Amino acid sequence: MPLSVPGLPGLPPDLAGPVAVELAKPVRDLPAAGALPGGCRYEPKWDGYRLVVVRDRSGTRLWSKQGRDLTDRFPDVAAAALAQVPAGTVLDGEVVVWNGERLDFGLLQRRMVTAPGRMAAQAAAHPASYVAFDLLATAGEDLRGRPFRTRRTRLEELARPWAPPLQLSPVTADREEARGWAADLRPLGVEGLVAKGAATRYAGGRREWLKVKSWETTEVLAGGVIGTLERPSQLVAGRYRDGELVVVGRTGPLSPAAAAELAAVLAPAGPDHPWPERIGTGRFGGGRLSVALTRVVPDVVVEVSADAALQAGVFRHPLRFLRVRADLHPGDVPPVG
Repeated sequence: MPLSVPGLPGLPPDLAGPVAVELAKPVRDLPAAGALPGGCRYEPKWDGYRLVVVRDRSGTRLWSKQGRDLTDRFPDVAAAALAQVPAGTVLDGEVVVWNGERLDFGLLQRRMVTAPGRMAAQAAAHPASYVAFDLLATAGEDLRGRPFRTRRTRLEELARPWAPPLQLSPVTADREEARGWAADLRPLGVEGLVAKGAATRYAGGRREWLKVKSWETTEVLAGGVIGTLERPSQLVAGRYRDGELVVVGRTGPLSPAAAAELAAVLAPAGPDHPWPERIGTGRFGGGRLSVALTRVVPDVVVEVSADAALQAGVFRHPLRFLRVRADLHPGDVPPVG
């Protein structure tokens, strides 16, 4: 419930919510230690929802990156912030949901569609965690003009007494340690790394941080293509779940060489192929718009590069085609867990 704190300076209007967050620009390689002003500071890239916690004189509100009030979607985080964060504080971070030892984006999304009357039960069954990585205000003071190293020091002091579901995201100035994090945390669903300049201010709405996704190679089945068999433009990837071939992702646009490599080995499917004749253009094959799907015999194994963002065994982001694996059989492809 709201707690009024008389006499505390009010937050600047643009920090009262919604708040413009600083964004990250994707890069292929982790920047060198001295690539950003003041030297790089590296953090894990969490697979969740960006969330700004505004703890003002009268209570706590949670704001999404798009400016949506999500307080009622994460009552467990809001209650923890109300109890553990002093009034006059604005935090930037990520809200995540763990399922065993891995982040579960599907459970996170379930919060967005759960009826208000069932939210308490949902939070009890699958509690959220809030991972803070920046401090925009404390005691009503706007810290966005301060360098990141100063904001981080103040954040660490603030977070010292925290208990779950509030936690502090780790940070390092050691590039090799950060690479180790990317490898070690990938099985948990951590997407990669973010690099920030230690001497930089907080630039809301601008892409001044750098992000590198963690990729690994894996195998999928060629279940269909966008385009024709002779000139495929994208591969639609499949895997088996309990004996049924399901769509698990698709590649980005194929290069001419990759299209020719696939065209040489794909065969048109018969009427028993389980997939529809059209597939949605959305990330999971849904959405209002659809395109024709050319179904193929699912006996060609393809090696792809994928990031760590999974939802119920489905790749949430486009795959990168690497090569056809003629040495592997469909039974060698991992099933959908």
